[in-house]
Amino acid sequence: MNDDDGLKAINDSDMDSLFVLPLSIIPLQTPALQAARLIKNVRLRSVVEIFSDAQTGSGQVEVEALPAMFNWPADQVHPDLMVLRRLALLPSYDVYSLRISLREHGIMVNDYAALKLSPEKATELTRYMVMFTRPLMKMIYSGEDVNFENYDDLLRLFRDPDVKKARVRLESMAQSLNIEVFDVPRFLEDYGDTFMSLSYFRHCLDRLEPYFTACLRALAPIRSHFQLRQNINLMKTCDMVEEVINSMSATITGRLEVFEKRTGEMWENISQEEFRAIRTMVERYHITIGAALCGLTVIMSSFAKMFPRPNSGGPIKRADFIMTEMIQGIELIRDVEKRYMGT
Repeated sequence: MNDDDGLKAINDSDMDSLFVLPLSIIPLQTPALQAARLIKNVRLRSVVEIFSDAQTGSGQVEVEALPAMFNWPADQVHPDLMVLRRLALLPSYDVYSLRISLREHGIMVNDYAALKLSPEKATELTRYMVMFTRPLMKMIYSGEDVNFENYDDLLRLFRDPDVKKARVRLESMAQSLNIEVFDVPRFLEDYGDTFMSLSYFRHCLDRLEPYFTACLRALAPIRSHFQLRQNINLMKTCDMVEEVINSMSATITGRLEVFEKRTGEMWENISQEEFRAIRTMVERYHITIGAALCGLTVIMSSFAKMFPRPNSGGPIKRADFIMTEMIQGIELIRDVEKRYMGT
């Protein structure tokens, strides 16, 4: 991306987003809330977005302001308020974190099957999925000319393998896994979801790179500004912003590389136990990686929206945005790393 093109705010569809939760998937009693969304703002506070429009902007309401807005009884806590309070505390709204968090907090969902990425996002992640599925394809279809566009295509190849050698290898794989041949596609479908989650998180991290670069470059004029450089708190905050971006990027990258390495090694000695161990290892970090990526994405996207180009605004305006809007979210992300990402 050229600097002249400018950066745009990151805007995924609701089910593909790290920081948007469509309340239509939650069984709420208040009709007006069923069309609303819970979103993370730049301070990483969860607010209810009643409407969003290019012309009118985003209509956001604090969760605790909802009783007055909907005239809920003051002498008791409305059931919707109880649910929304719990949802507001969740650190990320990506589907992989939600599957775990919603069950842990006892929050009902209209349809758990809806907690999945859109077909468009799944197709977009195909290039990431290849790194996880290539060893599998090599094992089953070695020496054959087989192509697939996405993971569903790969599963169809396994359900109806038209290559004689592949059928023999499928039988060998089934024996290693101690399952029937016709159960292999379903088994791989279940664990393919784990591969998709890794692909999703890798994609979310990779697309942040130009946003990290733009934000870090914006710190230099602030640090060299004759007036701003006298502000010790501002200089310390700039240091913290740089440290958090570099540290979290490296930490998440390192964690994903461990997962990817372990997944590659899995095919050398394939078994159900090894599959389960990897899935458990990955799911253990779904919420923490999701939380870190959610926070970074919200903050970087907000910064890009305010300053899409290197010459947008100026050092003083950017410094003010960092000190008044970004600092709270940056501190929360730093706490996530200290508490959860170190081990």
